[in-house]
Amino acid sequence: MSLNVEFGSDNHSGVHPDIIKAIIEANKGYTIAYGEDPYTETAVKKFKEVFGKEIDVFFVYNGTAANIIGLKTLTNSYNSIICADMAHLNVHECCGPEKFTGCKLVTIPTKNGKLNPELIKPYLIGTGDVHMAQPKVVSITQSTELGTTYTVNELKKLCGFAHKNNLLVHVDGARLCNAAVYLKKDLKEITKDVGVDILSFGGTKNGMMYGEAVVFFKKNLSKDFEFYRKQGMQLTSKMRFISAQFKSFFEHNLWKKNAEHANQMAQYLKKQIEKIPEIKIVQPVEANMVYTYIPKKYLKEIRKKYFFHVFDEKACVARLMCSFDTKKESIDEFVNDLKKILLK
Repeated sequence: MSLNVEFGSDNHSGVHPDIIKAIIEANKGYTIAYGEDPYTETAVKKFKEVFGKEIDVFFVYNGTAANIIGLKTLTNSYNSIICADMAHLNVHECCGPEKFTGCKLVTIPTKNGKLNPELIKPYLIGTGDVHMAQPKVVSITQSTELGTTYTVNELKKLCGFAHKNNLLVHVDGARLCNAAVYLKKDLKEITKDVGVDILSFGGTKNGMMYGEAVVFFKKNLSKDFEFYRKQGMQLTSKMRFISAQFKSFFEHNLWKKNAEHANQMAQYLKKQIEKIPEIKIVQPVEANMVYTYIPKKYLKEIRKKYFFHVFDEKACVARLMCSFDTKKESIDEFVNDLKKILLK
């Protein structure tokens, strides 16, 4: 029996039909390569409509590149980058940030995936000391790896604190759309307006085929990015196929509709799971993921049919993901199967 992988990751989902149409349309005829095409020009205009005219935006293949090359542009090899201990940057980038930037990652333990000034303060040491790494960037994830979401006030406080301490703020926005929907804010309100300096903006987890964007809210920070992008093997020749997707992504608020559905399905999944006494929700559901405690003997059994990640084997904490095309029927089937296992 093949495993059902629907709740494993929002990377497991397909591509939204409107995105497929955009790619097919972009496939007609010839155009200049490396971003000198009308599709990229239009996509950049769309980004400026969303985030403001005074930005620079560049397209790359994936989120790993968006994070690492963006951070490389901000730092020197003697700098340090501060992030949460469970940040994707720290756990799932295969030491790419350290290798490509040369920087030290300073990781801070958190209970909910979120950093704040009080947590960061003790790590701001050695400024000006030639023997020590020099703090330069605070990198946060929105929504976090635990499915929690920074509020507007939390973001303002964090950015204000960082800037007072001569630090820049980077946001890993692989699921920024889900955060915006949860907060009922537009994308600019939770990035540029709160003081974020640079954003890795994700589309792949929200209905696109592939492609991410690096958005600089201060143009003086972006002057070297194009060279690092080329060195980092992320300057795609047929950029129109990324750009066309982003054009469609922003038209008619497709980004919002996709994220709304994924978030709604996560809330529905949460409500169904809460009806089972043996299963516990262990993190607030503020995006499109549900963290649950499933007793070990049941966890092993349910994973014979369904693939999903167990993020803490000892604590039996699993992550269940929803996507833009998750169906209620699939959730009902999963929950019913779980109930059957508990009744055995």
